Amino acid sequence: MHLTCNMNTADRTIRFLIALLLGVGAITFQNYWLFLGGVIVLATAVSRFCGLYSLLGINARLSQQNYYLSQLPRYNPSEVFVFDTVGQIVYKNEAAKTRLDHISSIRDFAHEHYREVLESSSQDTFMYAYDDKSYQVTLQGVKADGLIYCYLIDVSEVVALNDEIEYTQREIIYTMGEIGESRSQETGYHVKRVAEYSKLLAVYAGLGDIEAENLKMASPMHDIGKVAIPDAILKKPDRLTPQEFEVMKTHATLGYEMLKHSNKPILQMAAIVARDHHEKYDGTGYPRGLAGEAIHIYGRITAVADVFDALGSRRVYKEAWELPKILELFQAQSGKHFDPKLVEILFAHLDAFVAIRDKFVDKEPQ
Repeated sequence: MHLTCNMNTADRTIRFLIALLLGVGAITFQNYWLFLGGVIVLATAVSRFCGLYSLLGINARLSQQNYYLSQLPRYNPSEVFVFDTVGQIVYKNEAAKTRLDHISSIRDFAHEHYREVLESSSQDTFMYAYDDKSYQVTLQGVKADGLIYCYLIDVSEVVALNDEIEYTQREIIYTMGEIGESRSQETGYHVKRVAEYSKLLAVYAGLGDIEAENLKMASPMHDIGKVAIPDAILKKPDRLTPQEFEVMKTHATLGYEMLKHSNKPILQMAAIVARDHHEKYDGTGYPRGLAGEAIHIYGRITAVADVFDALGSRRVYKEAWELPKILELFQAQSGKHFDPKLVEILFAHLDAFVAIRDKFVDKEPQ
């Protein structure tokens, strides 16, 4: 076993001081032996290894511990890199050479703040994808050494499993949304289009990517409360009486009550969508008669998405509206039914909305 680094920090500091004193003495007294002794002591301080300590067994446990630690990166089955102050590689283990040989500097991880990690001797963790693999990357800055230690863990299986869970959850949510819609004869791709429209509006309205994606998953359940509305009212071909319409309006609150107790963020979001998507910007909507920004942004977004799709879709009781007629209604209802900022977004990015509509086309009834 090759033992290295058998002195602690205090020993090393003392040896630097001794070497300095011997050097000064050598110059002062013109003494070769003092100079040679200073060089030897300085060499042991720099290498952090003392042959005399090794012979006498001094700090043997520390030396052994340091040896084991020095072998960890080398034999680690995961990828290990060490970068210098400018982000260049000073060391990489065999796993890194084999699987990530394209990495030539820390910049290849697209990490722009590595200097902050180094200067603060802090830690940063992020995800990195390469060659169908997903890695969790941890950087540890050590300012005293002028180095950044980089450790990678292959989390591809975890990422794939998480994607599968999200896919399954999305399909369940879409199915739940379709159940609510099918009871009121809203068929085909309505819930999928509303989901896509909602995400698009959310992104352009300034919501974060994760929040926008969650709204895409939650918005299909906007009418889930309709499962509790009697068929005699829900499927009535004629105009509803005032009393029947009051019953119909309860689906917003019923949907909220169904979902509000969940501790899942997406279902909590869906509860808000179900409750607020029939509110109107001017305060004339239901169930609470809220106005303006008192209506949750999720409800305001889903209102635009739902009505835009409903007007442009053919149903057994109506024909699809032409796009100019739909836009005319939104222009007239901006600030009344709909949030005017969201109407502006709809008009500004109309091509993207039309592309979604053309992608998810309802099949003609047989």
